[in-house]
Amino acid sequence: MSVNARRLFLLSGSAALALAAALDAARAQDAPVTTLHEIVVTTPRAAPARPAPSANTAATPAPTEAEQTAQAMQDFDSARDNFLLPKIGVTSYNINQDAIQALPQGGNTPFDKVLLQAPGVSQDSAASGALHVRNEHANVQYRINGILLPDGISGFGQVLETGFVGTMALVTGALPAQYGLRTSGLFDITTRTRTAPGGNVTVYGGSNNTFTSAFDYGGVAGKTEYFVAGRYFGSELGIENPTSGFTALHDNTAQGKGFAYVSTIIDPSTRVSFIGGTTYTQFQIPNNPNQSAFDGITTVNGIGNYDSAALNERQYERNDYAVLAMQKKALDWDMQIAYFNRYSSVHFEPDPFGDIFFNGVASDVMRRSFVNGVQGDMAYRLNEAHTLRYGFTTSAEQTMVDNSSLVLRDTLADTPFGVTDNNSKTGWIAGVYLQDEWRITDKLTLNAGLRFDQMWQFIDANQLSPRVNVVYKPFETTTIHAGYARYFTPPPQVVATPVNLAAFAGTSAAPATNQADPVLPERSHYFDAGIVQQVLPGLQVGVDAYYKIAKDLLDDGQFGAALVLSGFNYEKGVNKGIEFSATYTRDNLQVYGNVAIANQKATNIVSNQYLIDPDDLAYIANHWIYTDHSQSLTASAGASYLWNGTRYSADLIYGSGLRADSADGVPNGDHVPAYTQVNVGASHEFVLPDKESYTLRFDVVNLFDEVYEIRDGSGIGVFAPQYGPRRTFFVGLSKKL
Repeated sequence: MSVNARRLFLLSGSAALALAAALDAARAQDAPVTTLHEIVVTTPRAAPARPAPSANTAATPAPTEAEQTAQAMQDFDSARDNFLLPKIGVTSYNINQDAIQALPQGGNTPFDKVLLQAPGVSQDSAASGALHVRNEHANVQYRINGILLPDGISGFGQVLETGFVGTMALVTGALPAQYGLRTSGLFDITTRTRTAPGGNVTVYGGSNNTFTSAFDYGGVAGKTEYFVAGRYFGSELGIENPTSGFTALHDNTAQGKGFAYVSTIIDPSTRVSFIGGTTYTQFQIPNNPNQSAFDGITTVNGIGNYDSAALNERQYERNDYAVLAMQKKALDWDMQIAYFNRYSSVHFEPDPFGDIFFNGVASDVMRRSFVNGVQGDMAYRLNEAHTLRYGFTTSAEQTMVDNSSLVLRDTLADTPFGVTDNNSKTGWIAGVYLQDEWRITDKLTLNAGLRFDQMWQFIDANQLSPRVNVVYKPFETTTIHAGYARYFTPPPQVVATPVNLAAFAGTSAAPATNQADPVLPERSHYFDAGIVQQVLPGLQVGVDAYYKIAKDLLDDGQFGAALVLSGFNYEKGVNKGIEFSATYTRDNLQVYGNVAIANQKATNIVSNQYLIDPDDLAYIANHWIYTDHSQSLTASAGASYLWNGTRYSADLIYGSGLRADSADGVPNGDHVPAYTQVNVGASHEFVLPDKESYTLRFDVVNLFDEVYEIRDGSGIGVFAPQYGPRRTFFVGLSKKL
């Protein structure tokens, strides 16, 4: 048994012993607890009965205006989540703010690292998308308070921040008709709120000169609820290290984020909400020492001794988004209409001559995207058995891709010259849906719908997509679901931007394959079934299996020194897997664990062929291969325990390894070694005599100092190696406001 396997086995055994001990020590009367992790299959609910007047109403203190507003906001949220946009027939893995605070690093945990604790979410390098859901590349949508956050431009920075998350759900399965167009998973976020005015201010830092400061504040004023949050982050390890050392060369980062949420009740049936956020990040690109010169190049601009450890590449990223929504509710119908926009930009600055020496080209790449759109969702309770839902989404996106490159006339030349390849496009996407939730009995529900989507981008395409799923609840503790969905997935417009291959002909940047068919939308059939079972009080387990058959399977990759993604299609693809999840809550103990077994294979690349090595392209045309982001076994687990005011927490992620080229040259024919990363933390809240409250925390990331590769630099669309973090230490202090 390997060291990784032994660690995973021992840690799993320890979690099982802790769980058994908690069960043995459980008292007959269960104390109320907060469920931090929860597996849910939404079951339809009848309209709630109005409470009868209480006989002792006069003795009950009247709620304050703030309490009345907070309750009204909860009613609107409940109408949106349970009636307007329910997640019927899918698996929803819920993580709330308390669960985030219970992680090692607590609220300082990067957003993508929180997501890694959900089932079927695997780790990747920042340059390759940071994470994958069910072995898909990208194809994930984010919604905030039910409103779609449109695609931005992929970069290193995290657009979203854990500090504003109230609850977050990873929704997977055969998604109902209201959910498109990214369908491997939906991260559904409800913003954090407070009834009484208050907040926190935090400072946190440690290894690699990491320092972060953050604040959040919220409350209720009259009929208005508000919440704001912000964070600054700086570190000397901004992107994964391309070497196995503790520190990286040339890897500083500075990042700033802000978020605001305001919601106002106009009348008892109407509220208006605003959501806004901004991020600005800058990165040095880490250097990999001892690299060899590009084939055939001996000097550039008269110099032949460039040092890859001294390159100076940088990347700058910006993301801004805003949502303005109005929600109305009544006895038999609900609606929400929202306007949204998002601006994204990524700017990669090369090392002008050094990049030519090592890569044959130095590309200054600027990508910008500006999206405006409208989303509307309506629900109408036709009768006790049928609820109709219908809606639309339409958006316009303007993308600009500017590529200014320095190249050599050929590899024997010495003097660089410039080549420009700029492209812009205004594209449109529109979709409509209609579905019927049919409560056949109080235990059986059928949810069926149709969705139609149309894209007008670099190519025009559309699809009518049926969706159907069924939920059966034979017992109060058992929920079974199954479904089928037809999916239509357009490529992100910016990664589908065509290139002018002729401009690079006869230069050191000329591709070996002179073919660039346009990137196509993916079309797929998706099947999903699962069960969630309440085994014991506090103990919940779930199993979910899926199978996907895709035509024109979308994939992205980094195909040059510029750390931006380019898209391509496989003609056919198959993705299948099974996930196991368990959560346990008892008094002050919280335990969870997830295991996913999966693989994704594809064949025959049919777009942007110039990106692929000719030998690989010929092999893939006649063979099925694993996609580069396919991982056979992914696991996550964690536990936290509150004892005498101190919270102790631990979590782990395990990966059997992403794909790499095999020794005999088969593309994606092997994988990097398996790994287990364990993180631990402890925090304690101190309440001083003047009632001021402070929380002190200490955390260790990668406790056992596991040295592991996320990527080894080989595989389709993989440009450079990246290693996971070495053992690092952090300490922080936060104060309640």
